Order: sequence, then structure tokens, then C-alpha cells
Amino acid sequence: MSQDPTIQRALADANAGRIDEGVAALRALLRRKPQDIDALSALARLHALKGEHEQSVQQLVRAVVVAPKNAGCRINLGYAMMNARRNGEAVKSFREALALDPRAAGAWLGLALACSTTGDSRGALEACEKGLAVAPGWPDLVRCQTAALEQADRLEDAVRVLRSFVERAPHDVAMHSRYLLALNYLPLPAEEIAAAHRRFRQAASAPPRPPSLVRDPERPLRVGVLSGDLRTHSVGYFAEPFMRAKPAGGALVVFSTHPPSPNDAMEQAFRALADEWVECAAMDDAALDQAIRARKIDVLVELGGHTPTSRLSALDQKPAPVVVTAIGYPNTTGHAAVDWRVVDSTTDPVGSEPLATERLLRIDPCFLCYEPPRGAPEPAVPPTDAPVTFGSFNLTTKISAQTIALWRRVLDAVPGSRLLLKAKSLGDDAARAGVLARLAAGGIDASRVETIAFTPSVDAHLALYGRVHVALDTVPYNGTTTTCEALWMGVPVVVLEGDRHASRVGASLLRAAGVPELVARDDDAFVDIAVRLASDRAALESMRRGLRARVAASPLLDRAAYGARFHEALRTAWRAWCSGDATGGRA
Repeated sequence: MSQDPTIQRALADANAGRIDEGVAALRALLRRKPQDIDALSALARLHALKGEHEQSVQQLVRAVVVAPKNAGCRINLGYAMMNARRNGEAVKSFREALALDPRAAGAWLGLALACSTTGDSRGALEACEKGLAVAPGWPDLVRCQTAALEQADRLEDAVRVLRSFVERAPHDVAMHSRYLLALNYLPLPAEEIAAAHRRFRQAASAPPRPPSLVRDPERPLRVGVLSGDLRTHSVGYFAEPFMRAKPAGGALVVFSTHPPSPNDAMEQAFRALADEWVECAAMDDAALDQAIRARKIDVLVELGGHTPTSRLSALDQKPAPVVVTAIGYPNTTGHAAVDWRVVDSTTDPVGSEPLATERLLRIDPCFLCYEPPRGAPEPAVPPTDAPVTFGSFNLTTKISAQTIALWRRVLDAVPGSRLLLKAKSLGDDAARAGVLARLAAGGIDASRVETIAFTPSVDAHLALYGRVHVALDTVPYNGTTTTCEALWMGVPVVVLEGDRHASRVGASLLRAAGVPELVARDDDAFVDIAVRLASDRAALESMRRGLRARVAASPLLDRAAYGARFHEALRTAWRAWCSGDATGGRA
């Protein structure tokens, strides 16, 4: 890092959330020293934190011109190009950096990440291997390696690497979170996965010191929302209803941990709902903790759990007296500072409390409320001469051996039927080959399977449901957004009700949507429901034409009722804290 005090101060300002001040200082410095590559690199970093990725690229192109033999400048340029979604150019920049310095671990990491974004998991894994030879055990490279293994449809290999790393370094929060997220995809006993989450509390780095606020159980609340997903993202389709329903007199403060996306319509809609929007992507944990404390948040709602954009580690010292986790993660967090978890009586029935480290806030009939994409196309019926097509648009990591066995039974029972899979990872040759190989091993021949990786827009993605007669859910990790999308596009979804939150979400969604007849209690029922639907084209077409209206009138889309339930749940948690019963005795 440069020792120039102006650069150090600018970076410190950015770290504390004062990015514009840092940008102004760096621009003034560059007017005096236009060829200062440290200043150019620092300015590029601040532009990236503001979501101004093309401006970031421009500064680093200048740095490369000034210092063409400097591998670090080309590495930084590669990362900036990835942020600007110029991924092919990023690969080139990292390779140029490695030509200058083959031992630059940061270049191997960047090359691996860039290869992943271009759908080249083989190239990513090769870059990780070479990078780890230079920097053995480097957490960032190991993390990238596990992501590439998952992308290449090698989930169990990824879990083995993660488990080994976490056993050696249990306090590495990011790797621990990645490990816990991956466990949700595996058909392990629910208690085993819960026990792994309970061990996460070892990763907390400091004793809690919650703020002392006025304990008035009925006063208007200052609610904070901590998330990196308030944009066009799965979480966004479920967060809007409760944010829109903020009670009169209260305040809603968003702490956004993702760089701004000025062109994202959903993010702009969320910004309009917030009384204050705090940019936190540049903040370290201590700064984020202080940002939350400074705004005197009564109840902090975190929406990420152990997903990639989450900031659970910033909660170690408990910056709000009440912390609630909701929506974004299908399991307990295991974090000692998280007091409550929003669920319902289907996903987490009475008796499931031992699987959670938090107290359970049940908001029946469903812990979610769906906000369909604005302007979604009308449901379409597949052509009458099209073969019966079963579909799944879920992540391929959710296609477990148990899922394949169920799907095979359905396909075998409907001669001539086909399976349509859509997932981003299917654009990766290794991943597609891996999925097809696993399907074949489970008895589903590749000739019956069509795969699609990308669509140019949300509307085009939704229009693909017009080719699907019946959607088949995954187990043990159910779909969520994809289930709601399918229903909104008139496609019935068959789900199997399992034994844990992740495998009961589908049942909760379908019951809330008013179609409980699509919920199967066991494997045989799953097959029977799917076959019955596929066997009566006239009934299926009738259902398709009326399903959107049926769902629109259901509790799944009743935003006002859901918002009231959600905020009453937050009030329940607040009252418990005011009474001195914040944890209810939970360890």
C-alpha cells in the first residue's frame, strides 16, 4: 500500500463510508501527479465501490499506460474489467500480468475468477491449482477453488475441500459460511447439518456489547435491513412486501453491502422505500458495526445468512439490541448475536426448535410473500403437438441423486416425455457434462434432456415456462424463486415435503398459493401427482390459464397482510427484549 498520506486518508474515508470525500482527494492529488499509479489504483478502487465500473477501468488503463511492466496494474485492471462485465478482456489482462510475474498469486486468483465468469470451470480449476502452488492454503484461492468445483458439478469435492479448511481454520468466517451453505445441498441428516451450524459460533471474534436503547415495548421502531441483495436478485422478490409495509411513525434504514447498481430498477425501487440508504460495501466489520449503532437501530433484519453477500461477521458485537434473520437463507445461522429467525409452521413445525440456534418467529401461513416481476409476460400454453415436458429452472447443485431418482420415475411413467433444465451453470461445458452424466447414471438418458444456460432478459427467462407442462422440484433443497415464477407463469410445480426447512419451503409456498394438492408426502405421491397432471392435457391447460389469478388472490401475494404479520413479528421480538427475555434461555 502506498505511504502517501493523501492516498491513505482517502482509503480510510472510503472504509468509513465517506467515498465521495476520498474520490475528491484523489482527484486533487492526480491533478498534481497525473502519473501516480498508486493514486490511479486507489481512485479506481473507490469508483468500483460506488458502482462506477467503467470509470474504474479508465483509471487502471491509464495506470497500465504509465507502467506497462507493472504486473500489479494489470491485475487491478483485470478485476475492474470483471466488475464491468468485460470478462473476456479480464482473462487477457490477468494472463498478461502472469507473463510479467508468474508468481503473482493475485493474478492466478483473478484468472480463476475470470475463467469462472466466462463459463470455463476447467480453466478456473487449473488457475487455482497453479496459484495454490505459489501460495499454498491461501483462503481466497481455496474459496475460488471450491466455487469452481461447484460450478463444474463437483459439489461433493467442494465440500471435502471446505470441510478440511474449516477444520484447520474454524475462525475463517467466509470459508465457514461457504461450507455451511454447501451443506444444505447434500442429503445429510438434518441434525448433522444443524450441528455444523451450531459450531459456527466459534467463528465470532469478539464478545457482544449490544447498545442500550430505551426499553419501550410500544414505541415506533427504527428497523434496519442488512443485505447485499436488494436489487434484481432472488431475495429482492421477497423483501419488497415487508419493506413497503413499514408502520407509521417508524423508520427503515438499509445497510447495503453490495456496490451500487445505478441501472438496476429493483435497487432503485428499494432505495425509494428506505428512509436512509447506507452504502456499506467499502466498510470493514468495525465500520459497519459503528454505522448501525450510530443510527440507533432497534431491530436489525439481516437477509443473507451464510450466502455470499452476507456480513454476519459484522454482527459479532451485536450492533442492535434485537437481530432477526429472514428470507435469504434456508437454515439457522448459528451466530450467537442473531436472536430470532422468521419461519412458518410448515417450514419449521413445532418440535423443530432444536435445529435452530435462534428463537423461531412463525408468521403463518407462509414466511415469504412473492413480488412478481413487473411486466411479466402472460402465461402461454405449450404447442398441442409438443411432447410432455417436465422442467426445472433450479440451480444444478440442487439436483441431488434423490432428485434424479424421483425425476426418472416420473419420466419412465410418461413415455415420450422430456426434461428441460435451465441454469446459468449449464453454460459451462464441464458442468453440463457433469449434470448429464449424473442424470444418465440415475437412469435418465441425455437424449431426453434439453439444457439452457442463458436468456437475454427476465422476460425471456419467464417466457421459457411456456415450454414446460409440469415443473418438478428438487430435494432436499427446494426451489423458492423458481417455484413462485413457475406458478406465476401458470405452470404447476410438484414438490415433496421433507424433514427440514430447506426441504419444506416448497410445501409452504404451494399451500400459501392455494394449490396444496401439488404437495407430495412421499416419493410415490410425488410421482403420482406429476403423472396425473401430465396425463390430462385439457385439465392441465385449464389449470394453466387460471393459475395466475388463483395465485394473485392467495396469501402468497397478499402483500398488506404479510407486511402486517412481518412487522408484528418484529414487534414481538422487540417486546421480548424490552421485557428482558431477548433469548428465551436459548444457548
